[in-house]
Amino acid sequence: MPPLSRSGRFKKGPDADVRRYSESISFDWRLYRQDIAGSIAHATMLAKTGIITKRDCAQIIRGLRQIERQIEQGKFRWREELEDVHMNIEAALTARVPAAAKLHTARSRNDQVATDLRLWVMDEIQALDARIQNLQLALVHLAKRTRSKSGLLPIPGYTHLQRAQPVLAAHHLLAYVEMLERDRDRFSDCALRANVCPLGSGAMAGTSLPIDRALTAKLLGFEKPSDNSMDAVGDRDFAAEFLFAAALTGIHLSRLAEDFILWSSSEFGFITIGDSHTTGSSLMPQKKNPDVAELARGKSGRLIGNLVSLLTMLKGLPMTYNRDMQEDKEPLFDSADTLDTSLTVFACMIQATRFNAAACLKAVTDPGLLATEVADHLVRHGVPFRQAHHAVGKAVKLAETGKMTLSDLTPKQWRDIHPSFGKDIARALTLTEMFRSRDRLPGSPGQHQVEAQIKRWKKQLS
Repeated sequence: MPPLSRSGRFKKGPDADVRRYSESISFDWRLYRQDIAGSIAHATMLAKTGIITKRDCAQIIRGLRQIERQIEQGKFRWREELEDVHMNIEAALTARVPAAAKLHTARSRNDQVATDLRLWVMDEIQALDARIQNLQLALVHLAKRTRSKSGLLPIPGYTHLQRAQPVLAAHHLLAYVEMLERDRDRFSDCALRANVCPLGSGAMAGTSLPIDRALTAKLLGFEKPSDNSMDAVGDRDFAAEFLFAAALTGIHLSRLAEDFILWSSSEFGFITIGDSHTTGSSLMPQKKNPDVAELARGKSGRLIGNLVSLLTMLKGLPMTYNRDMQEDKEPLFDSADTLDTSLTVFACMIQATRFNAAACLKAVTDPGLLATEVADHLVRHGVPFRQAHHAVGKAVKLAETGKMTLSDLTPKQWRDIHPSFGKDIARALTLTEMFRSRDRLPGSPGQHQVEAQIKRWKKQLS
């Protein structure tokens, strides 16, 4: 019997090198669940419309279920000469069920693979959503337990990697929870556009046979059948969107990783990452390296590369299916695997991390962090902000020149800088007042505001 993928048009099979070059079974075998589900739905529809008999349908479905069990038990032999997952499964089915020859009626591998891939993407989005949610919860739990004697632990906030203003460590961690929630939204949005069934589009122009596309879509759980047969087999927008969402999630992980790498360094000392998620040096016995965070940071480049790979492949394609599209799967599979592993390991690393309160409190007591509070103090005394900003800049310069801090300036020195500075300037130079002043401002690092956000996230994510 000739290979199922080759018609009577060919006198002989492809050259061995061509066969190895063009096969995709080495990676697209991963679509077997979706492929079998699509074939069961297609067979059911063919029987409902009278194109095949109910008996043929039952035999086909029974045979497909047997093959699925065989694959899951690791007993199925994938054959390179059959090119891809579709032909491997169909050949195995044909060998055991004579009616299998009717299964490909009104179907092409073009609409078959487009359907399989959409189903796979939607399945992966569900799995990744759970992983992202677990990471969010790990961050929320770390935020909740990161405390000092006076409440949630303060740390310096940074802009340009320079100390800027005091924040709460929990507020910093919750910023990443917000980022990750947007990632979940993007994946969810991608799933909406993937939720269209191409089956019935054929190679690119549908079929003359009386099939029921709405039934097939319903059986597979799709929202609806596709509206244009040419677009249906040639569309990989959903794959590009998936890779974009994966890449941006990877970038967010990379930024979080960078914070953890800096915070765990001797220069900062804000956190200690557990031994279970760090490594030593082959030469320097004192080293404790944040390898998990560094690997997550490094793998973000891989996720970006997979997106660029797919976009580059798509940019020059004419309408409908082209064999170039075989190159869509490896980037998809690799990004899903990479992100899944990174999210899982990162969540565990966060659970094994603790903040070092003493180091954080020492860093955040730098009075220079409260310079903006001093400017706001003048504003409350009726001074225009630009004038207040200039006056505080002069105070900072004076303190630097005298090798002092802002807290060391005398009342007279403050008044010499600006007459609106009164005795209450000392109050503006306290962390307590800084955080108290933000307790009524939504989205700010006030103690009560952040406690409320922790409570909200715990409820939402649980």
